[in-house]
Amino acid sequence: MKKLKQRNKNSVVREYILVIVGATLVGLAYNMFLLPSKLAAGGISGVSTILNELYDFPPAFVQFLINIPLFIIGWITMGKDFSGKTLVGTFWVPFIIWLSSDIPYTVTNPFLGSLYGGIVLGIGLGIVYKGNGSTGGTAAIAQIVKKFTGLSSGYCQLVVDGVVVAGSLIVFSLELTLFALMSIYVTSKVIDIVQLRTSATKLILIITEEEEKVQSMIRDGIDRGLTKIRSVGGYSNQNKTMILCVTEQSEAVYLKKKLQEEIPTAFVVFINASEILGRGFSLDKYYGQRL
Repeated sequence: MKKLKQRNKNSVVREYILVIVGATLVGLAYNMFLLPSKLAAGGISGVSTILNELYDFPPAFVQFLINIPLFIIGWITMGKDFSGKTLVGTFWVPFIIWLSSDIPYTVTNPFLGSLYGGIVLGIGLGIVYKGNGSTGGTAAIAQIVKKFTGLSSGYCQLVVDGVVVAGSLIVFSLELTLFALMSIYVTSKVIDIVQLRTSATKLILIITEEEEKVQSMIRDGIDRGLTKIRSVGGYSNQNKTMILCVTEQSEAVYLKKKLQEEIPTAFVVFINASEILGRGFSLDKYYGQRL
């Protein structure tokens, strides 16, 4: 029981650290790429960019002020645990924007600003979401939409931010608005990559009659576990074995080469695995031994 409580405590601390790190990247993305390029790339940051252009209002103050009622909505809708992390993000993003307002490294080119701003912003928001938190503003709204619709975080962020970007047409040119749309598209994709790590692991399905040989390749060659499923060939009507194995990218490359060399008749399918939970991935590879 004591170990479980300690593990839960460590998990909460880790989540708060993720929220702070991610929120820092969000603030830097705004000051380095989005604001200098005049890109209202959705969210409260987009609103603050518009107000800064029209009335020269300080973006950090605007974001903090608007976030207060949105934070209350998130608190009521998502629960106290979520609101605690959102509170950290809500204060931290404007703080970083204020702290880095005079940062000398900025990008004014709209294309570069939309591309790299979208990437850095997506990484930051993805990290925050992995910590089960939010940076406040429309990010909180996007998480609420995700809760009630089941859509991915990236897609929800795309929909919510799209409304703000459409409004920026009143202030900015069509060209800058299109760059802003490109930025939030990049952001939404990067969020899902950070959350799901889509290219980090492979699910490999191997259908063969030489199961012992394949089993030896997997266990001795890459030191991974496997699952064997008895199957029947639809064309040959012969008994076969389907071996299921999850590997890292480099291990999949090694296994593909060995299969082509030693069992060229094996039917093999490589599938991108979005997220893996279990021993060897989210847990220690061996009991009591770190990865």
